[in-house]
Amino acid sequence: MMNDLPLAAPAGHPCVPTLNIGLTEFIEEFGDELLESLNRSNPPVYAGIDNPARQWVLDGLKRQPFPAQAQVVQAIAALLLDQNEQAGIINAEMGTGKTMMAIALAAVMHGAGYRRTMVIAPPHLVYKWRREILETIPDARVWVLNGPDTLVKLLKLRDQLGDTYDGRQEFFILGRVRMRMGFHWRLAFWKRRASGGRSLAACPDCGRLLQDQEGNLITAEEFQREERRRRCEHCDAALWTLMRPGKSDGGSRRNTILKSMCRIPTIGPVRAERLLSDFGEDFLASMLLDNVSEFINLMDAKGNFIFSDRQAKRMERAMANIEFGFGEGGYQPTEFIKRYLPDGCFDLLVVDEGHEYKNSGSAQGQAMGVLAAKARKTVLLTGTLMGGYADDLFYLLFRILTRRMIEDGYQPNARGSMAPAAMSFMRDHGVLKDIYTERDGSSHKTAKGKKLSVRTVKAPGFGPKGIHRFVLPFTVFLKLKDIGGNVLPGYREEFIDVPM
Repeated sequence: MMNDLPLAAPAGHPCVPTLNIGLTEFIEEFGDELLESLNRSNPPVYAGIDNPARQWVLDGLKRQPFPAQAQVVQAIAALLLDQNEQAGIINAEMGTGKTMMAIALAAVMHGAGYRRTMVIAPPHLVYKWRREILETIPDARVWVLNGPDTLVKLLKLRDQLGDTYDGRQEFFILGRVRMRMGFHWRLAFWKRRASGGRSLAACPDCGRLLQDQEGNLITAEEFQREERRRRCEHCDAALWTLMRPGKSDGGSRRNTILKSMCRIPTIGPVRAERLLSDFGEDFLASMLLDNVSEFINLMDAKGNFIFSDRQAKRMERAMANIEFGFGEGGYQPTEFIKRYLPDGCFDLLVVDEGHEYKNSGSAQGQAMGVLAAKARKTVLLTGTLMGGYADDLFYLLFRILTRRMIEDGYQPNARGSMAPAAMSFMRDHGVLKDIYTERDGSSHKTAKGKKLSVRTVKAPGFGPKGIHRFVLPFTVFLKLKDIGGNVLPGYREEFIDVPM
């Protein structure tokens, strides 16, 4: 019988048929086994088994999340509470209810002892957040930090830190533009005459002449061109002072409001004048400073909207990034929180439109990083986590997952710069192209020279190691189709041929 068995042919033998299978077919055929093996080697934080205590909190909300939304809340809560991670990311498509999921998550976190929630939102969505919070969480206390009284409310919060807690959940909604707005300042120095008719800059406190880094005396004209606040090297006095912003157009507040409204699309000088005549300076200024959604939805005496739907959409997009200032400036809210509120004062930080904070040197990105460092936990809401390049994620991840990034060696250098760490992150997880250019140089007496130059540019792409290390462990993904067709209203497209 042994002689009847066929002998095994070695690998690569012509008798052994070659198995050719496409990647899609391979995944369809062995996908379940691959997923089971992956789950054994990397156990998921949330495997679809709901936490009863957290589900009880969700069932007590005035508005119930859909089953798919509730699973996202359970998954992020397991990440932050059970795994004790620093931050989590909800990457969900438009229309999936990211606001609702964040509010439900805050309610679940409140049941675990997380009392205060700070929300950073675009200015035109601040009151939308307020409305949805009040419609979802019973007896919630909501503070809107989007107007000139932001500092007053923060001072009141500091005074109430030692009061007895009444059990009500608190939300603080901070407008993204208001978050980064600070006070107005100008340089302060004395002018001292020197030989040759020159005017030198001197400290207004001790009178010492100011010098640059090389020890040269600084003229008054040179010092006036400084763009950063400095201190005297001798007495440490501030070489700057607060100032009131200049009142343009003859100091008229009316003209200042007119110019501000003309920055908004669809509003010209004639329409701005008509709006001022109909509604008054104080009314329009208060809305532009605090509640731009009310300005977009202005109605006339007959109850008709001032702006059409098309105009309102354009205005809403533009006003998300326009700053209005009719007062005398104020203390930057993030600076006050950093200096005068204790660490962990805000238990949960919710960052709406999180991809807006990815730039390295943007004021709002740095301000968000300050708030994330002061809060106990951070949740990022976005529909587009990255724009195709690895450095789209670097500064965003460093601001919300600082501990994980430092563990992997990405930290500031001795001078405090993050540029080397960002380049290292790009080389480790992104795509960099080194372009070598060779040019013929000038001919020498005995030889012909050549010049070789090298430049490095980034290219789209993010490696699987970076996804496995920084994205998948902290991110929950949700698509609109995951919510289910029986939940969303019907949708139908019709093609209409318009003759031109």
